[in-house]
Amino acid sequence: MTFRYMPGFGNDFETESLPGALPQGQNSPQRPAYGLYAEQLSGSPFTAPRGANERSWLYRIRPSVRHAARFRPTACERWKTAPNLHDHELPIGQLRWDPTPMPNEETDFIAGVRTMTTAGDVTTQVGMAAHVYIANTSMVDDYFFDADGELLLVPQEGRIRVMTEMGAMEVAPGEIAIVPRGMIFKVELMDGPVRGYICENYGAKFTLPDRGPIGANCLANPRDFKTPVAWYEDKETDCRLTVKWCGRFYRTEIDHSPLDVVAWHGNYAPYKYDLSTYSPVGAILFDHPDPSIFTVMTSPSGEEGTANVDFIIFPPRWQVAEHTFRPPWYHRNVMSEFMGLIRGRYDAKEEGFVPGGMSLHNMMLPHGPDAEGFEKATKAELQPMKLGDTMAFMFETRFPQHLTRFAAETETLQDDYIDCWKGLKKRFNGTPEGDWSD
Repeated sequence: MTFRYMPGFGNDFETESLPGALPQGQNSPQRPAYGLYAEQLSGSPFTAPRGANERSWLYRIRPSVRHAARFRPTACERWKTAPNLHDHELPIGQLRWDPTPMPNEETDFIAGVRTMTTAGDVTTQVGMAAHVYIANTSMVDDYFFDADGELLLVPQEGRIRVMTEMGAMEVAPGEIAIVPRGMIFKVELMDGPVRGYICENYGAKFTLPDRGPIGANCLANPRDFKTPVAWYEDKETDCRLTVKWCGRFYRTEIDHSPLDVVAWHGNYAPYKYDLSTYSPVGAILFDHPDPSIFTVMTSPSGEEGTANVDFIIFPPRWQVAEHTFRPPWYHRNVMSEFMGLIRGRYDAKEEGFVPGGMSLHNMMLPHGPDAEGFEKATKAELQPMKLGDTMAFMFETRFPQHLTRFAAETETLQDDYIDCWKGLKKRFNGTPEGDWSD
């Protein structure tokens, strides 16, 4: 299968997989070409301001009303939704997990979702959930859509094909993909078992952050976002469609594939992004800047400058700051931080935080470099140094992130994480020089 994409973030695209399938000059002709049905998919209220108004016109083999027979309740036991409070007895604290093991039984992408944290309230469309996914089999005749939020997929191990109504994307570790709220898709595996992370965003859709004094360039540039061209699946076999709606799951049986959009135009569409194209900015003289300078995308809240959720990365970069403690400083924060590691090491914690692992530092709980990282940074010769093979990320939200029972009781939870700060010594001795001896 050939994967082709159209560049740009938030563009108004048009694409067809059969010549002449896309109407010209109008949206809803009396008889669309090829006997297709015209259907609008709206990602915003009709009266949203022009800059926030999102919709696409789809030209499909069957309208969506034919993609759903009678629904019946079903279960995805480990996929939880906010509010999901008091699900466990674990006290508050700084937390870290080893990678979630690959499944032994046959598990597809949807069955392999394990919720770690939830925040906010899905019924009022605020907040988010942080999940890990594991899978060892492709979705063949099974399809899914999430009415509760858009899905930010962050592969960590193994490539996936994300086959959506509006096109197909190949997504590898080091790339991310967005599936908009309400869009039908399935996930196929390309290299065997896969693992990764998901941010389920209940709030305002992800957009690019304002650059402010940075100006027109750097960070995530719009041209590097890729939206797939039209692609369709004309398949007359027994299929199943699962829907997530206000935290509950429902399933319907149909006799065809719902991925049957032959042509479309609009600005409500899936897309992918290669994290290696992110152009970081940072300190070029002294001090460590706030991690917000590494924001790839943000979901705004009702309060300006305070995110419903930010997606932040810590990519390869040079460190050149003079007379400066270069790792992230010790910190307490009104935001709550869920971190994952895609590859390499994270400079503030070189041991214990491994690829596929996770950590959670909730609002106002202190965190920062472990004892080993502190010692190393305070004694290092401050030459220009490149942080090379590394890629960590953070889902940061204004809301407290509540643990699920799975996250609190899984065997991968590191009981000794808090001990990583145990070796931090008292350096104060009443003199300006302090005591920096071993």
